[in-house]
Amino acid sequence: MTTSYSTDTGSKPAQPAPPSRLVEPVLPGLTRNPRRNHGPHALRDRVELGIVLLATAVLYLWNLGASGWANPFYSAAAQAGSQNWAAWFFGSSDAANSITVDKPPASLWIMGLSVRIFGLSSWSILVPEALMGVATAWLLYLAVRRAAAPATGDPRLAHRAGLLAAVVMAITPVATLMFRFNNPDALLVLLMTAAGYATLRSIQDNKLRWLLLAGVLLGFGFLTKQLQVLLVVPGFAVAYVVAAPGGVGRRLPRLRGLLHLLAAGAAMVVSAGWWLAVVELIPANMRPYIGGSQNNSILELTLGYNGLGRLSGQETGSVGGGNGWGVPGLFRMFNSEFGGQIAWLLPSVLVLGAGLLWLGRRAPRTDGVRASVIVWGSWVLVTGLVFSFMAGIIHPYYAVALAPGIAGLAGLGGALLWQHRAQLVAAVALAVAVAAAGFLAFDLLGSTTAYGPWLRWAVLLGALAAAAGLMLSGRFPSRILQRTTAALALAASLAGPLAYSISTASVTHSGAIPSAGPTTTFGGFGFGGRGGFGQNGASQNTGQNNAAQNTPPQALQQPGTQGGGFGANRQGGGMGGLLGATTPSSEMVAALKIGASNYTWAAAVVGSNNAAGYQLATELPVMAVGGFNGTDPSPTLEQFQQLVTQGKIHYFIAGGTMQANSGSEAPAQIAQWVAANFQAQTIGGTTVYALAG
Repeated sequence: MTTSYSTDTGSKPAQPAPPSRLVEPVLPGLTRNPRRNHGPHALRDRVELGIVLLATAVLYLWNLGASGWANPFYSAAAQAGSQNWAAWFFGSSDAANSITVDKPPASLWIMGLSVRIFGLSSWSILVPEALMGVATAWLLYLAVRRAAAPATGDPRLAHRAGLLAAVVMAITPVATLMFRFNNPDALLVLLMTAAGYATLRSIQDNKLRWLLLAGVLLGFGFLTKQLQVLLVVPGFAVAYVVAAPGGVGRRLPRLRGLLHLLAAGAAMVVSAGWWLAVVELIPANMRPYIGGSQNNSILELTLGYNGLGRLSGQETGSVGGGNGWGVPGLFRMFNSEFGGQIAWLLPSVLVLGAGLLWLGRRAPRTDGVRASVIVWGSWVLVTGLVFSFMAGIIHPYYAVALAPGIAGLAGLGGALLWQHRAQLVAAVALAVAVAAAGFLAFDLLGSTTAYGPWLRWAVLLGALAAAAGLMLSGRFPSRILQRTTAALALAASLAGPLAYSISTASVTHSGAIPSAGPTTTFGGFGFGGRGGFGQNGASQNTGQNNAAQNTPPQALQQPGTQGGGFGANRQGGGMGGLLGATTPSSEMVAALKIGASNYTWAAAVVGSNNAAGYQLATELPVMAVGGFNGTDPSPTLEQFQQLVTQGKIHYFIAGGTMQANSGSEAPAQIAQWVAANFQAQTIGGTTVYALAG
């Protein structure tokens, strides 16, 4: 027997599926809209949802302030935006608007407003990120429950599908990491998830306004992390063209869908393009330099360093390519850097999605379940493949972009295939998915000694027992067998990522490249793990001076030296001020504050993270010469000399130069000119040059 899911296609509510041994009858409380639970369990459902969201908030907020400034690069920009509206609008690194960060400013707008309202602290910067995580879990619940309700005819089962999606999203280790951090990825994931919900809502309700809203949300996603947001667009477009209701005959619905997509595309372009147009039209001498570009152009940044360069590896001004985090290839998401972040349920949800497509192969064109599988499945496949094969800069935390797609498929597939477990295809898909999750967790947990061997063996044995039970539960009506099987399947599938998420929340994270989970030994089958530069175990963020601030430039250019580098300790450190900010001495802070009102910049130093440490300690503008990597031509030597002549920069702080793959020589020229023309002095152990006063 082939399942045919029922889907709401417009103004008329969908009719519940008829009772059978495969589809449970509609509960008495389901009277008008099968996507809403008006029955006796409605209050309990709301309480259960509240508990899940509250637990998510606790996981993301607990001990949040221990991470300090998290990524000081963005924290300093938020501080600058809280002091100067132009810096807030452009996303400048300092309040005097010398240079912007190397991303559009949407995420900084939220943090900057929070700092302006609540004052500068780690909580005012990080709490908005945590709340974005709670909102993301809630949106996934709504999207999955709404798709599952008409198909199951059971609001309780649809509610559980939504809860499962929310839980999987919340405890994905890299999601726990990034919603406790201040990189742009938290806002990006929230906006993409909201756009996915709006797209599915447009299909289900036959309302163009929801699709236009999706376009606007994607546009602001572009203003968060540029071209990465486009990875979800193909799936959204295909789902709408395939499943959008309306029209007559075979061609008109798709033609209508294409016209609607054009309108949504226009909404996306307008919501992203207005800011780009403003930045391009304002004369360069009236705005900050566009960080990350070599020609002071937001279009160059979009298409080059943050665009095609990420795919090809040809990012001008980069200090390292993607090979530092795994050779590009099909299984990169399972390697020692990415596996523990995201891979736990990756094969399993692809199996669940395939099972749903097979069971619903004869469903109507407008089937909401099929549309949801297209949205979430294409999200996982397109994003995963691009991340796997891109040759440019990629970091393990990028994998958080996969989490909503994985969670959506897990919730929808787990609930609907469970309901149809009497069918062999559904039972096999569930069994394979649970067994795959168990084997993968066994391997990933084997890469660390943090939990002892008992957990990985318990997960594996539980998964195998659950897989066997799933093959039997559809054939035997024993309620005890079914409940035991369901509990084992959930426990075995989620125990690994939950353990990693708790470990992630229990330690501090700072620097430019954080990583989730405990320390790894890189054992097992070569999967799993935690790594990267600038990540934190308990040893990082101790408040001590970063060695980089007192290390000569030539040392900073050598990997593995005291200042960090590509050979830095995997437990922490970072690349000597490139990936982790300095912590200035009290003497240095006092010196920078003396007569600060007489200068535009209290100091200048090569590299944005070096500048961020001094700026956050003093709340004064500090010029980041060369931008993030210290490789941007901002300012040029001539421009810097002019600023010094005008008395606008008080000190130049030594250190921070790096060897880059390419980029401008201006920062090195400035450092050499200062050393040749000004007297060096030491303040609090830091070498500085007084340029004025």
